[in-house]
Amino acid sequence: MNQPAASRTQDTKSTGPGRLLIAVYGIFALAATARAGFQIISKFAEAPVAYLLSALAAVVYIAATISLAKKGRSWFKAAAVAVCIELLGVLIVGALSIFDAQAFPQDTVWSQFGRGYGFVPLLLPILGLIWLYRHRKPAEQP
Repeated sequence: MNQPAASRTQDTKSTGPGRLLIAVYGIFALAATARAGFQIISKFAEAPVAYLLSALAAVVYIAATISLAKKGRSWFKAAAVAVCIELLGVLIVGALSIFDAQAFPQDTVWSQFGRGYGFVPLLLPILGLIWLYRHRKPAEQP
């Protein structure tokens, strides 16, 4: 059975350096999930907002990892949304944690623009958006 030309086109967003990007997202998904789970289970009352934001970061990293690894236009759009949400989260939480430190008595993954993680949480969505932009299909190009 012949496939239409559109479905035969190789999805290149999960090849080459894209695999490294997906791997880093996967590592952050695991790290953020473990951190948030531990914080929520063991010391939620200390800083509920910070710990819930860590859980949100974990969900975003999981969504980004899965959607970057999957093929298809819908997964491409899901990846773009997840990475944009991540960037907004890092920028908003990063700025708030610097300018209103009392609101964040404990760090989140995104606190101070990801300083606790070597600023990778700030760089990762930027690299993710660049990768997605460069690997969009012709129908997705402006």
